[in-house]
Amino acid sequence: MLKKMLAGLGGAIALNLLHEIVRKNFDNVPHINEVGEEALKKVTDSTALEISDPDKLYAATLAGDIVSNAIYYGTTATNHNFASGIAAGIGAIVLPKKMGLDDAPVAENNQKKIMTAGYYIFGALVTKLIYDKIK
Repeated sequence: MLKKMLAGLGGAIALNLLHEIVRKNFDNVPHINEVGEEALKKVTDSTALEISDPDKLYAATLAGDIVSNAIYYGTTATNHNFASGIAAGIGAIVLPKKMGLDDAPVAENNQKKIMTAGYYIFGALVTKLIYDKIK
């Protein structure tokens, strides 16, 4: 199980590195971080925990994203790499609106939708590659 979690962590980090590099260097690309920040803000608004500093909100969102994707990839992508990537990508596109979040950062147009799904497929494939090398 440790090897699966390490592989999942590698896939999650790869996904986030790809997202950050593209987001900071190109226009009309997904901003997955904005959906995560909005979700975290909604959760913390109903608690005593407050994250008002934009840098801290970003850091907390990024940490949560890496942990949750590492767990997801470690338990799914090590066996079903492509399918788990597609499922995560579709979820990232479809679920925000159903959860009352703004889906424009990931689903505003077809380019963003395809790229969002591609990021998650990439993360799943990296997970499987790492897992196959260390198992």
